[in-house]
Amino acid sequence: MKADPAPLPTILVLASGSGTNLQALIDASRDRDFPGDIVAVGCNKPGAFALERAAQANIKTFVINHKDYGSREEFDGALMAEIRRHNPDLIVLAGFMRILTEDFVRAFRGKMLNIHPSLLPAYTGLNTHQRVLEAGDRVHGVSIHFVTEELDGGPVIAQAEVAVQENDTPDSLAERVQQQEHVLYPIVVRWFCEGRIQLASDGVLFDGAPLSQPMRLPAS
Repeated sequence: MKADPAPLPTILVLASGSGTNLQALIDASRDRDFPGDIVAVGCNKPGAFALERAAQANIKTFVINHKDYGSREEFDGALMAEIRRHNPDLIVLAGFMRILTEDFVRAFRGKMLNIHPSLLPAYTGLNTHQRVLEAGDRVHGVSIHFVTEELDGGPVIAQAEVAVQENDTPDSLAERVQQQEHVLYPIVVRWFCEGRIQLASDGVLFDGAPLSQPMRLPAS
């Protein structure tokens, strides 16, 4: 008698906006060999288009509206309770525009990924494309990292470079960076679901060995 296949690792995605990275993950998950299952999408904004993307893909959704809570701690507590109800193996932050409390981050240590539009550790925070142009940098990009208590400071797993062009504006640069985001995020999520990446006490393990520097896609 043939044994039933092992269940796939489960993924919960948190988003705040239009959900283009969510869509890239949904599209990737439709491949027959994708090693994970997106089981839920959560949002802190009731009208976010990310919720529509999830609904169109028949993925469960939930909304924890941050405006309904008097403090960041209360919001995070409600969000944590909802996440635990789904019990995912991986939490993917895909344009989730909330700063999470240290208690929340510690609760899901090693199983939460974030994407940031810069080559970390450069340009943490907001307005990265404008800041890159103002600094005269010739290379920009995107980073995917494990989430830790330090904002945008968790160990970086992978990066994709984008060449800065002379006529770039923040919008044109952002568009090309986003194209690389849509390529890179599904790759890293796949690695996690395959058990190839882990958060260690002092960095990232890739296939069981310390990752001395982020995996890197070439400049585009």
